[in-house]
Amino acid sequence: MNVVRRRRVLSGGLALVAMAGGAAAAPRGDDAPRRHTAADHPPRLREILHRLTTVDGVPGALVEVRTRRGSTVRTSGVADVKSHAPMRRDSGFRIGSMTKPFVATVVLQLVGERRVALDAPVERYLPGVIRGHGNDGRIITVRQLLQHTSGVPDYLAHLTPREILEDPLAHHDPRDLVNIALAHPPTFEPGTGWRYSNTGYLLAGLLIERVTGRTYGEEIRRRVIAPLGLHETYVPGDDPAIPGPHPRGYVRPGEGAPLRDITAINPSVAGAAGSMISSGTDLNRFLDALVRGKLLRPAQQRQLMTTRPTGNPDGRAYGLGLESRPLPRGGLYWGHGGDIPGYGTVCGATTDGRQATVMVNLNPGGTDAQDADMKAAVQTALREDRHP
Repeated sequence: MNVVRRRRVLSGGLALVAMAGGAAAAPRGDDAPRRHTAADHPPRLREILHRLTTVDGVPGALVEVRTRRGSTVRTSGVADVKSHAPMRRDSGFRIGSMTKPFVATVVLQLVGERRVALDAPVERYLPGVIRGHGNDGRIITVRQLLQHTSGVPDYLAHLTPREILEDPLAHHDPRDLVNIALAHPPTFEPGTGWRYSNTGYLLAGLLIERVTGRTYGEEIRRRVIAPLGLHETYVPGDDPAIPGPHPRGYVRPGEGAPLRDITAINPSVAGAAGSMISSGTDLNRFLDALVRGKLLRPAQQRQLMTTRPTGNPDGRAYGLGLESRPLPRGGLYWGHGGDIPGYGTVCGATTDGRQATVMVNLNPGGTDAQDADMKAAVQTALREDRHP
């Protein structure tokens, strides 16, 4: 879930803008216990991480980088603005829309088992669900849901953010969230454009449940989490808690406003679009397995990584739950970002075995500079001449 991919100002009149120039330098977290041993990150990466928790105004940040030679974790800033506890290297956190590659993986596994057809209408699996205001599941395909080419409106464009922040523990039924979107006309005719829509992944979660008889969370656990041994990865359902060590998550509910703790939130508001919890270690392991073809059959792997342009000037292109971006010195990396109240994540991996995950504990309410530095950290970690 990208709540909302518009960090600075949300709909419903709730401004979430970072204080301009008002962030005090946060303590470095470099004395936290170290889980992995490998060569240190290049100075440029350390500088970006420190900038996130100083001039960018983020309380705390973490980056974990993994290569075939090992993993390293570096932190900066604090996990708790009251106690000033440093960000721990073994932190878990909410991953927002990094949930989407997990969901897409399950759907593509079902395609490989011939239980789902990518180019079949969604109506075949969810009869009567996509209806109203010009939205029609009979002309929208499964592929279009996964690739954001369905034209189905994003429910987060119409859910008042104030409602989420005022009652963060409320349960949200996925059908109710879908119906919020379907009360509005399509953003374009199916297949004729590209626009990010969390609603498509709520529908993918419902499709998984209809086809398998189990929830999307149960299928992710059975098909991805357990086989890969992702011990810090959870599909929490309605549980507002984050298991294990974790930083507090914060929002900034207005320009110049103090940070508000939003760590405890019912993740059903994100559902199959963004509810999961994980860690840098697990996300890197998952992305490595995904981009190197360890989770899907060859035909579905090709579908996963067949992209279309998004129109973004940075050159990103979107496959099925996974996007590609150019590396500054040539080549591509694959990954996704994730925004959910309290946390922001950016992950990337190359097909030759390098992965990087960056997490901050402020969202929404950050700045454009924060977004840019998170992406720069991933690109720096993955560049060809990095060490190790």
